[in-house]
Amino acid sequence: MTTNRIAKTLREPSELDYFDSRSVLLPTHITALDAWNIMTKDTGPLLRAAFRIRDAISSLFGVRRIGGFAGNRRERVQVGDRLDFFLVEHIAPDLLVLTERDRHLDVMTCLSISDRVITITSSVVTHNTYGRIYMLPVGPAHKLIVNNYLKRLQRKLA
Repeated sequence: MTTNRIAKTLREPSELDYFDSRSVLLPTHITALDAWNIMTKDTGPLLRAAFRIRDAISSLFGVRRIGGFAGNRRERVQVGDRLDFFLVEHIAPDLLVLTERDRHLDVMTCLSISDRVITITSSVVTHNTYGRIYMLPVGPAHKLIVNNYLKRLQRKLA
């Protein structure tokens, strides 16, 4: 695991199969867990459908169903807990590091906050052909999802 400012990634960005980092200025100070709770509260029908399609296809290849985001507010988490399908690997007021690992790929999503700027950094290392094929639609979709989550976060805090 490497650190880029306060964001964490699975490896150096040049060694990743997927890397994306997006930031916005927040109107007020919140914790990384607060941001997670706000962003994942209401996922909407399109994202729920995307997760159902993902699960239906991926399960044919032995990948665990993840079901998407439940929208359950968590007041506290600790290392080893799960936030939906993600494993909490690190938690601090300004940093939340989440992972999901299987035989096809490893994913790390890092929410970091510094001076009211929240950054969501995602890194992926693929292990086989299925992992690489999986990332073809997921990579571009992920960018749209994160953009929407960051806009929602700004709106809710405004």
